[in-house]
Amino acid sequence: QVQLVESGGGSVQSGGSLRLSCAASGITASRLHMGWFRQAPGKEREGVAGIDNDGQTTYADSVKGRFTASRDNAKNTLYLQMNSLKPEDTAMYYCAASLWRAHYPLRTNPYNYWGQGTQVTVSS
Repeated sequence: QVQLVESGGGSVQSGGSLRLSCAASGITASRLHMGWFRQAPGKEREGVAGIDNDGQTTYADSVKGRFTASRDNAKNTLYLQMNSLKPEDTAMYYCAASLWRAHYPLRTNPYNYWGQGTQVTVSS
């Protein structure tokens, strides 16, 4: 059974940085196409970044140039480096995984495995 566990969330001031991690177990991570999503209170879950099993990345316009998704298959771990954080980045962040490459990696429906989330709070 595939399990995803996020970590690295926290509270930072505007302009600060955080690095989120997502540890995968139950499967070799190199097989997985993965994504980062976030959900703020009262809002729909939105795609932040996607990263294929070959390392190809996709980013939401709102985070381009500030967030970087990467993966270390040897460690079965996905990362999201978040720089120049803004208050509007405040949300619960989730990692997600799929065994099949997504045509639209920033949509939720390609993914069938989800982590429990880690909270990111950015204060002004």
